[in-house]
Amino acid sequence: MSTEPATSEAPGALLSLFYLFVFLALVFMVAAAGGAITATSVDGWYQTLQKPPLNPEPWVFPIVWNLLYFMMAIAAWLVWRSAGSFDKAGFALALFGGQLSLNLAWSIVFFGLQSPWLGVADIIMLDAAIASTIMAFLAHSRLAALLLVPYLAWTLFATYLTIAIAVINS
Repeated sequence: MSTEPATSEAPGALLSLFYLFVFLALVFMVAAAGGAITATSVDGWYQTLQKPPLNPEPWVFPIVWNLLYFMMAIAAWLVWRSAGSFDKAGFALALFGGQLSLNLAWSIVFFGLQSPWLGVADIIMLDAAIASTIMAFLAHSRLAALLLVPYLAWTLFATYLTIAIAVINS
């Protein structure tokens, strides 16, 4: 398990910087898409739902999610950089892409389709996908794996909120 790329396999500085921006752009494009979908219901349908105890104030969500998305992009970039290529990091980055897709899917089903129960099904798969991604990232970079731990913790909290909203509003 490595935390730094091997010197002989490390990508050049310009290529590394380029891919850092690629990972940031990819993750924040998904974040923007999820935010756009969320915005369609957050001030309307979502306000009509009963919320569980511990439901944060609305301003908390964008702050936390932007920090988590930034950490996710850095983690994926560290895995790519540590592996030295997409071929060597392919499985870990494929898991990363899968969990990122499930992350976006949650916004689609919960806010877009206004279906808390589909949100429950999606977020449970998302929890498992994040945990799997952390384990796969650990094989390449301890720091990358650690950067995803707050994301898993927040998503587990979001799982509580999603399940509680589905149950309370059934």
